Amino acid sequence: VALPTGGWARRSPATGDGSAAVVDLLLPRAEVGARADELFAAGAVSAGLDAFEALRVEARRPRAGVDSDHRSIPNELPWLRTAVHLEKGCYRGQETVARVHNLGRPPRRLVLLHLDGMSETVPAPGTPVTSGSREVGRVGTVVRHHELGVIGLALVKQSVAPDAVLHVGEAVAAIDPDDGPQDVDAAVAAARDRVKAVRLRRCGG
Repeated sequence: VALPTGGWARRSPATGDGSAAVVDLLLPRAEVGARADELFAAGAVSAGLDAFEALRVEARRPRAGVDSDHRSIPNELPWLRTAVHLEKGCYRGQETVARVHNLGRPPRRLVLLHLDGMSETVPAPGTPVTSGSREVGRVGTVVRHHELGVIGLALVKQSVAPDAVLHVGEAVAAIDPDDGPQDVDAAVAAARDRVKAVRLRRCGG
């Protein structure tokens, strides 16, 4: 939407728990100060990029080129709802997207990982996710969340069980139970236990 004083406003998917709307503002440089003052006067509170990134990861909003790689297809990410039109005319990769959407499932899925946070540094994007001696995926953005601790987005193979014991570098990781198959109650319950175990390890319990 064009703004009267110049620039644009774009509604974006919610971050965090989804309770707050997100709007991206693209403003002329000369207008930034005045618009910021208006937002603060209306009750807005400033926060750093780290806080925004933490909420983005919690909301499972992947960033292209960080949480995706050269093999990624939109079906593996939540982009079919926000960035890909399944009925629009020809575009590069349309056949692959349509075939996977209509006939099968993508080879990987995006999940939220809980890491034990024992290291002072977080794994870099592209660090392999392993299960035992087998590489089963790659991690993207990893952040320190004010409530959830160290969390990250990862693309993992569909065959990875929701309660699998995973490692990202030296960190122990567990898949968030909300990202497990909804029709496998026992597996989801086991995934919740894995997340609890990772959090206890983080707290030294």
